Amino acid sequence: MQHSHSYLMENDQEAFRLDIKTDPEAVREQALWCGIRPGLRILDVGCGPGKTTSILHEMVKPNGQVVGVDFSRERIRKAKERYGGEPGIDFEICDFTKPMPGGLRNFDLIWIRFVLEYHAKESPNIIKNITDCLRPGGYLCLLDLDHNCLNHYELPPEMERILFQVVGAMQREYNFDPYIGRKLYSYLYDLGFQDIQMDLRAHHLIYGETNETDLFNWTKKLEMASTKASEIFEDYPGGHEKFFADFVSFFNDPRRFTYTPLILCKGMRPF
Repeated sequence: MQHSHSYLMENDQEAFRLDIKTDPEAVREQALWCGIRPGLRILDVGCGPGKTTSILHEMVKPNGQVVGVDFSRERIRKAKERYGGEPGIDFEICDFTKPMPGGLRNFDLIWIRFVLEYHAKESPNIIKNITDCLRPGGYLCLLDLDHNCLNHYELPPEMERILFQVVGAMQREYNFDPYIGRKLYSYLYDLGFQDIQMDLRAHHLIYGETNETDLFNWTKKLEMASTKASEIFEDYPGGHEKFFADFVSFFNDPRRFTYTPLILCKGMRPF
């Protein structure tokens, strides 16, 4: 059994994967829906190598501030190297599965995007912990995926069966939650947040010719998950390597259709 900090996607290319898969235009659209605007003080929880934090920083200029926190020392180092040193943006190492440091308080808005899916057991406590960082009247914004990694057509039945088994193993053994998106509303509701608002949109909507970013992102996710659940492939003809090759072939087929729902949830901490 792995612990929460044994991040499912941890590998020497993870900072690169997080960087290239982040679509600045999509981040801005989601941030506008969340209410991010000039002058706000923002906490970016699970900031990774800092690309999203830098986009939020641009949106709160000239007088706003963004602090990005992550438990990965290496990704915080990369974030500081690339985006630090400018007024209004900072990065800190922080274990947000535990009570938050006293210096991280009175934020106008807290942004948590694509983080809770990797912390299935701790996600309710993460929400409670970071609520302490939000000023009364401030907004908590949760953005995450639902039915993650599982929506592909027309995936051969045997490959689809294996894929669901792999994701199931990630749930049981690596603290991954492919259904976290549908839980976001209840998290805020149970904590008494007010003015809760929801939105649903496509995060992945992949059809036709495959672009290099999508191919790298999906094959890297499958590579990490499948190597951690290699025993599942014993009954697949050709084993793990053949399944991986078959999935890449499927994903490169322009007839293929892949999608993942993104659920956005925001609510106000009561006075």
